Amino acid sequence: MQRAVRVEASPDRRACIVSVRAQPGAKRTGAAGAWNGMLKVAVAAPAEDGRANEELVRVLARILGLRANAIRLVSGERSRAKRFRIEADPDVVAAKLAEILAEGA
Repeated sequence: MQRAVRVEASPDRRACIVSVRAQPGAKRTGAAGAWNGMLKVAVAAPAEDGRANEELVRVLARILGLRANAIRLVSGERSRAKRFRIEADPDVVAAKLAEILAEGA
């Protein structure tokens, strides 16, 4: 299993794109590892009416220490594979994700 999450920096390095593999309807909510360069995130909310997407934003904000309005879903609204734009320094985001994945190892 791949243990790294790919973080794509914006040209001005003020934001980044992180790919997420959603696991809606899970018993526990939080980061669940890495898969194919994507961060796996489990959420208890079901995948209906955008509830899982909303919870994904809240979970990402919590684990990255950001406000929820700094995170925006840019693709994958109806898919398990999603891409989020995160308004934060890409190096800081990559370091925090690496730390989270190391804790789960």
